[in-house]
Order: sequence, then C-alpha cells, then structure tokens
Amino acid sequence: MQTKPLEPGVEITSALTLDELEEVKARGFNAVVCNRIEGESEDFPGEARYREKAEQLGLAWVHIPVKPGEYSEADIRAFAEALQQLPRPLLAFCRSGKRATHLWAFAKRQHEQCDLAELFAAAHAAGVDLEDQRHGLERSAQ
Repeated sequence: MQTKPLEPGVEITSALTLDELEEVKARGFNAVVCNRIEGESEDFPGEARYREKAEQLGLAWVHIPVKPGEYSEADIRAFAEALQQLPRPLLAFCRSGKRATHLWAFAKRQHEQCDLAELFAAAHAAGVDLEDQRHGLERSAQ
C-alpha cells in the first residue's frame, strides 16, 4: 500500500483492499474515508464489509461515495466535516486517489482561507492534477 500526503495528518491511497486495512492500522492511521461507490468494480466488495473490518480494527470509518467529477455541496461538506472531526492521521481513498484529492481540495477551499496554488502543489506532489477542477475550486472560495 502506497500512501501520499496532502497535508499533515491527511494522506491518500488508491483501491485499498480489505486486507490492507490491517496495514492502515499498523502504520498508525486512526481513520479512513472511503469515496468509492457500491458496484464500482469487482475489487470493491462493498462498503459494509470495509466498515465492519475497520471497526474491528478500531479505525474510525466514514463513507462518502462519489462518482468521478460529480461532487455535490453535501459531499464536500461531509468531507470537510470528516477532516475536522476524525482523529488524525487519516487516510482517504477511492479507486485512484483522485476523487479523494478533489474532495479534499474543495473542502479546504470552502472552509479555510487557503491559497489555490498551494492546493494545486499539494495535489501535484501526491500525483493528482487538479486542473480539471480549477473552475469549481476558484468559484468555491469564500
């Protein structure tokens, strides 16, 4: 499992397996945010199984399922609340890490005074290009 930091205490990964939740715990993460949708692919056996395993391991678990590029205000608000309320360090994942990074950027942009260039740089360092979300991120600033 390879993780990439977005900010202190927040990292992303891709296509986390059920068995890798044990590694998540062993590496010191306290919470997991899942952005995968039910039936997305055969390698995702369902959110309920992940939630059960995470809870058995003592990991806080939040499920915010989103389709690529389709982020509602409720999704962004839920991700922002997860960032504020979950114990850190936390790990967010989807199939590639892109949706998790997009939601992180929108949440940061709405709920904190932040520099758009810094968000782009952090996402780029994590291997995610935010350019396709630039217009929405520019509009979402308070």
